[in-house]
Amino acid sequence: MEKQNSRYRWVVFGTVLFTYFLIVSQRTAPGLISDQLMKDFNITAATIGLLASVQFLAYAGLQIPIGILSDRFGPNIFLIVGAILNGLGTILYSVASNEYILFLARLMAGMGDATIWVNLVLIMSQWFKVREFVGLLGFAGMAGSFGFLMATMPFSAWITLSGWRTPFFITGIILCLCGLLLYVVLVNKPKKMFKNAAVKAKKEKKRENTFVLLRRIFSERQAWATFLCHFGLVGTYVGFIGSWAVPYGMHVYGMSRSDASQLIMFGLIGAIIGAPLTGWISSRFDMIKKPYIIVHTIVFICWVAFLIFNGKPSYYMLVILFFIIGYGNGASSLTFAVVRKSFPMKDVGVISGFANTGGFLSAVLLPSIFGKVLDHFHAADSTVGYHYGFIIPVLFSMVGLIGGFLIKEQRQEAKQPSELMA
Repeated sequence: MEKQNSRYRWVVFGTVLFTYFLIVSQRTAPGLISDQLMKDFNITAATIGLLASVQFLAYAGLQIPIGILSDRFGPNIFLIVGAILNGLGTILYSVASNEYILFLARLMAGMGDATIWVNLVLIMSQWFKVREFVGLLGFAGMAGSFGFLMATMPFSAWITLSGWRTPFFITGIILCLCGLLLYVVLVNKPKKMFKNAAVKAKKEKKRENTFVLLRRIFSERQAWATFLCHFGLVGTYVGFIGSWAVPYGMHVYGMSRSDASQLIMFGLIGAIIGAPLTGWISSRFDMIKKPYIIVHTIVFICWVAFLIFNGKPSYYMLVILFFIIGYGNGASSLTFAVVRKSFPMKDVGVISGFANTGGFLSAVLLPSIFGKVLDHFHAADSTVGYHYGFIIPVLFSMVGLIGGFLIKEQRQEAKQPSELMA
């Protein structure tokens, strides 16, 4: 395909990844000000957990519909609208005067966020060859991890200097501008450059009955395996980092906000390394299942370690645990390598959405349940609440490990790359 041989595909790749980087930063940046919001708006820990969950609930609930619509109508328009909607939600969050506006703002941000990853996968499938896809997927995962990284020390320092409203307002403006840039890069310019390819794609597009499609997906063991894998790795990491990691460092270890953000940074460094390194290992040995099971097992053991040490391991062990758990989140890009190798291109969007639903359903449940546990033990020492709270990611990561064992290796697909071409 002409698109897959053009230099312009790198412009597309860079623009989409930059937008992804910014959007991901706004998944966890609100976690930096959890305690501040509790003071400013006089709300409980459970409410903060629910606030974090609202964004991920919108994300999780829209994954399958977005996947279906993107497979049918193309990923471009949904990515553009999503970036703008996320930007508007972030702006609204920055000017909120009560908790109801905060909830609306995070709902908007979650709806915008729901469009990014599924459509990123589809756009990469259209613009890059199969051999390039798995490696670049690792770099896409890195971009997301850098987004999380920006929402630690840099964003925390900005909040300290100017208060929390200004950083969110400016980031929202930039996201809206990214939406306009995406229109130029994905729609306007390619219309002039690839007229014949666009006409051909429209002629070849066939639609399948939505009910039949969903019934087929829900009966696929491989689809459920990817769902459970993402539930165990992504949700535990994103759910905890995005809501309770900074308060955990401040309350249990007596850290400042900046120091707690720095602690989280070690997990993000692990995530940055995890995406490309695990992808390389998988490609090097031509297998996905075994390395993925190893990652799930190690992450499960790390969450168990928090229970063993009563919610307060030593500082140096804490750094190691966060690093490894972050590595696991980065390695979760293998979920979509499984999707790409196991399903025809016409189903990649909806299966990716289904898998992503697992991760963010977990991210919806964890902050809220964790917050309720903390509220239940509010009269006790802070370590007690967190100790019992860590039971949740232990159980969730066990679900992910089960998903890893359910994966069916698909090596035969490598012999038929034409079936996977966009």
